[in-house]
Amino acid sequence: MASTLSFTEYVCEQIGEAGHITFKKMFGEYAIYCDEKVVAFVCDNQLFVKPTAAGRAKLGAPVEAPPYPGAKLYFLIDGQLDDRQFISSVIALTAKELPMPAPKKPKAIKNKETKTKSVKPKTTKAKATKPKIEKI
Repeated sequence: MASTLSFTEYVCEQIGEAGHITFKKMFGEYAIYCDEKVVAFVCDNQLFVKPTAAGRAKLGAPVEAPPYPGAKLYFLIDGQLDDRQFISSVIALTAKELPMPAPKKPKAIKNKETKTKSVKPKTTKAKATKPKIEKI
């Protein structure tokens, strides 16, 4: 089941004190960013926070579950989501511990000529004529 936009917006409101919070839709689910770092996922309308030592210490004994089949275990946030200060502090600690994402490679610059349609001048085709054979 895909997550809803309204739940994702609610999560972002709740963790808003952690830093600059944004989200991006991915495959029907959402990635949550704090200060340009992916810190959590919203999958099936549940919040999954990336596991870090600081996050584990703050949460105590967190429930761990994969956000989607085949994924590694993340901290599943359930009851603490309504406590804005607490969940914001978990996200802030997680973001602080995670490295900055690697810079993206610049996209290849395409030649402007390849983007525009080239118009070939119209040429009139010469009608095929039979070669004249001269009799001697």
